[in-house]
Formats: sequence, C-alpha cells, structure tokens
Amino acid sequence: MINKIAVYFPVACIMLVACRQKPHANYNRYHTVVNQSRQEIKLPAPYETKAVKNFCQVIGWPKGKTPVAPAGFSVSLYADELDNPRNIYVAANGDVFVAQANTELSGLKKIGADIIGAGQSQHYGKSANNILLFKDTNGDGHPDSKTVFLSGLNQPYGMLILGNWLYVANTDGLWRYPYQTGYSKAAPGVKIFSLPAGGYNNHWTRNLRANADGTKIYISVGSGSNVAEHGMEHEKRRADILEINPDGSGERVYASGLRNPAGIDIQPGTGILYASVNERDDLGDHLVPDYLTSVKDGGFYGWPWAYFGQHEDPVVKQKDPNPSMIKKSIMPDVALGAHTASLGLAFYTGTGFPQTYRNGAFIGQHGSWNSSKLVGYKVVFVPFTGHKPTGQVTDFLTGFIADSARKEVYGRPVGVAVANDGSLLVADDAGNKIWRVKAL
Repeated sequence: MINKIAVYFPVACIMLVACRQKPHANYNRYHTVVNQSRQEIKLPAPYETKAVKNFCQVIGWPKGKTPVAPAGFSVSLYADELDNPRNIYVAANGDVFVAQANTELSGLKKIGADIIGAGQSQHYGKSANNILLFKDTNGDGHPDSKTVFLSGLNQPYGMLILGNWLYVANTDGLWRYPYQTGYSKAAPGVKIFSLPAGGYNNHWTRNLRANADGTKIYISVGSGSNVAEHGMEHEKRRADILEINPDGSGERVYASGLRNPAGIDIQPGTGILYASVNERDDLGDHLVPDYLTSVKDGGFYGWPWAYFGQHEDPVVKQKDPNPSMIKKSIMPDVALGAHTASLGLAFYTGTGFPQTYRNGAFIGQHGSWNSSKLVGYKVVFVPFTGHKPTGQVTDFLTGFIADSARKEVYGRPVGVAVANDGSLLVADDAGNKIWRVKAL
C-alpha cells in the first residue's frame, strides 16, 4: 500500500531517495561563507545529518493566549474564525484584504499526506479560494466589518492595487478587476495573464508587487519540484520572478534560480525588489538556508544546480551537471535558517514602531517539516542600515510552538503586512487567525 501511494505522492519517494544518500567525498564537514551583509554562515556537508519527515501537529490557540512580541509591544487578535488566511494586502485607505487559500489534495494524494504526517500540519484537502475585506471605520486598529470581497478563485495569494485596478494572482493566472477606493465588493474582472500551475511540492503561491512608478508588475512563481527531479522541461517559467506590463503584456524573466520566492516587496527609498526564498529539502538539518535577498535584474540565484552561492547540489550533479550555471549563481544577502519556510515579507514603512525597525524587513516563517527539530514558526526581523541589511536576524513574534518534544504548535505564521496605523498584521493560516502587533 505504501509503495502504491508513493507513486501518487512523490514526496515520499524523494524522501526515501534522500535518506539513502551519503556525504559526497568532495565536501568538507563544514564550510563557512561570508555574504555581502558580513553574515557568517556555516554550511555543513550535504547529508551530514539524515533527511527526515518531522511534521508538526497544529493544536490551535487556547482561549486568551497570543503569540509573544518583544518588550514594548502588545499582541492582540485582529481577526478570528478564518479559513486558512495566507496573505495580507493593505490598501491606501487602510482597507485590509486577506487571501484565503490552501494546498488542495484529494484521493490518494491526501491519504499519502496523512500517512507521512503532513495532514496534521496544515488543513490539506480544501481551499476557501476567496479574498476577505476588513474595514476599520472608527480607527481603533480593529475591523468593524468582514465581508467576502471576491470568491470562486483558484488558490489566490498575491494582491495589488495599481491605478484603478485590483490585481489578484491565482495559482494559474493573473486577474484584473476595476477598482475604486472604498469598494466593498469586486466588480467583474478578466484574466490577463496565464501562469504555470501544479507540481508535487505545492509551490502554488503567486505573489505580486509593482515597481516604484507603477509601470511594471513582478510575479513570483515557485518551482514545481524540490530540485527539478522530473526534468527542467517541467520547470518552464518557474523558480522565477516574472515581469509584465500592467495590461499583462511584455512578459520577461526578471530573475531566475529562486526556488520558491513566496515573499516579495519593494524596499522603501530605493525601489529595489527583495525576496524571501524557501530553499530545497532533503540535504540534512542545516541545508539549505532559506534567505532574504535583493533581486538583481537578470540575476540567477542557483536553483537547481547550486545553493547559497556556488555550492553545487549533489543530487543535480549526478543527473544534470551544469558548471556554467553554477558560476553564474549569486550569493543571497541574508541567511534565515534551513527549513524555516520563510514565506512572508514586508518592509516596515510605518512610523509607530521604534526607529530601529524603520525600513527593516519582517519575515513570516511558516515552519519546518524537513528538520529533526522544529524550526521557524515565528516572525523574524532583519534591520537595515544605509539601505543595506545588517546580516542580523532577530526573533520578533514567537510563541507559536506549544511543545517541541511533542511537535505541537498553536499556529503557523505566513503573510505579514504593515497597517496604516503602523501596526504589524500577521496571517496565521493554521491557527485561522490574524494577529496585530502594536508598539506601546
């Protein structure tokens, strides 16, 4: 039965292959690299530790319990009883849009996920496929109304208001809807751009940002696999950030080799595009670090041939070696820890937080499944000085892990956004909540 399910659920097959791998003779035990932010990262040899399947179990939040922020901040519940809220977008007038979607599994794939424990960590098998609208009419920082703004979507994630249009990125395409400030319901829209969908690794999210003058839209598209094990012919227009015109024309690859750039944002003051990238699995507990990086026009960031600069991937080396692509690979700016699932990204553009947080980056770490210890499950902060990341990564919102030994978590943070009052909103998809963090 297990072998039959593995045919339909390739994750199990890949994990079994990875566990049989041994360290390659050309790797030292540890290799220390220093990136552009002067951060020292110790990279062990591939397979220094055994690849594992260590899925968490979501137990939900006890009444009255919240995540924990640093001293000088308060945490409160912004919204509750949601249905897998993944991403947050704040309009200029303060309206808050929330995309509700999930990995959709059914039949043998869902059975396979349950067998390896993945079903306990997420509500696999259903997706709300809608966008909620929250309005705060009295300005107290908490919504007075919650309505369904859009429904009948296909795994929506990215949202963007540009001019008189609202853009929504479904997993298979970009839709555009007429929009005026204060709308409470979406007007009929049209699909203006198709996107590749599918892939066993569930990189279905498509995020959106516009450049500083609103003439280009960036769309992040994750890979369809772990390390292209099904062939690069199945990875066309994937592991990329695409650039298009606002009408859907003019597609080009802005940057490539980004395994899953789920979080993208524009740096305030410079207009530079940044991405938080979820890296590959099955090489051991400490490989490969997820990362935050500025994204260069035409830049290549390694996937699948290399990781964290020009470190050759041992699996791809055996199947499809490509030294020329390895030489092109750009080292990212900041390591965020392996298997943390760093998915959300928002620069702090408000004024409510202390000065040290101004123009720095908040990153939502959804949490691990391929690490022997639970890692991630928190929101971290990366400070910037002179428009450059310092290389420091500090915990900002913690308390999502209930019991590490029992692999129990209360919830899992994903999308982060800065509200108009300067508070930070955090989507907790597994907990079905949105948290609000405010400076006292």
